[in-house]
Amino acid sequence: MITVALPKGRLLHTAIHKLSRAGVHIEEPFNRALISVTENQERRAIFIKDQDVPLYVEYGIADIGICGKDNIWEKDCDVYELLDLHFGACKMVVAGKQPLEDYRKSQFLKVTTKYPNIATDFFNQKGLPIELIKLSGSVELGAVLNLGDVIVDIVKTGKTLKENNLQILESIAPISARLIVNRASFVMKHSDIELIYRRLKNDSDD
Repeated sequence: MITVALPKGRLLHTAIHKLSRAGVHIEEPFNRALISVTENQERRAIFIKDQDVPLYVEYGIADIGICGKDNIWEKDCDVYELLDLHFGACKMVVAGKQPLEDYRKSQFLKVTTKYPNIATDFFNQKGLPIELIKLSGSVELGAVLNLGDVIVDIVKTGKTLKENNLQILESIAPISARLIVNRASFVMKHSDIELIYRRLKNDSDD
């Protein structure tokens, strides 16, 4: 049996559709179900938060998973990242009210974010000392109310930033849904995983 970790939320419907086209027919969760097994008992899906998918795959609870690149990057889990699935596209950005150059004379830059590891790596490369303020949601509010100087977050259209008088100061990286695989499973269940990978790749290339 192959166990697939899938993200609840905005990526789920497309992930299930992509898997179905690849021959893995998983029903969308009904009545808050967390586990779904295919009729032939060959595939099992677990439905979890996007940010937890890399952990479930790393620890072998799931053989493969689909999640956003942002969470793979932030969690830094020991998994294989096999494929960009080309959906759920957005970008990781630095946003705020003033250009970053305005803060270079400050002792440190206050950064509000849900992604402390990504933010730390980015500003270390810039040579800017920072104070991190980790938030769980409504990151934009941190900059609006001056909890932080800037935010690091994912942006799709930029509409929320604009509505809150914030602007993108720098783009860090493009983000999209990715297929990840547990390292041991890739060896022990290679033929099954390779088949799913090839079908997903062909679908993404179309």
